[in-house]
Amino acid sequence: MKNVKQFITAMAVVMFASGVSAQLTPKGAGSDKDKHGCKGSAGYTFSVIKNDCVRLFEEKIQLKEVDNKKSYTSNAAVILSEDGKKAELFLPSSNGSLILDKIASKKAVTYKKGQYLLTKNKNAYTLKLANKVVFKS
Repeated sequence: MKNVKQFITAMAVVMFASGVSAQLTPKGAGSDKDKHGCKGSAGYTFSVIKNDCVRLFEEKIQLKEVDNKKSYTSNAAVILSEDGKKAELFLPSSNGSLILDKIASKKAVTYKKGQYLLTKNKNAYTLKLANKVVFKS
């Protein structure tokens, strides 16, 4: 009987310890893949236009927030399609991206979706939301 109690006590200790260690073990680095296989912990997010994982901070077109009343500045990134007919917009406040379509304009290269308007004059980009400038390059 004494051996049975010792065995049950030992099994309880082993089961408890294995449960505790499983809870304390952190997820491995890079084990946070999204549904496209992009690792957020490594700075990757999915681009619809490129159909691949990208690091937004490595993209050529970076926009900075203009009317900033916070203690930090947010950035937005833009990826253009190879044919130049679409622009993919990554905003800091949204999950995923927005695809803007190129529209006819004599003054500048312009992309639009809903209330978002992205224009390129010379080498500078401007993003407007509801006709108010929110980001610039």
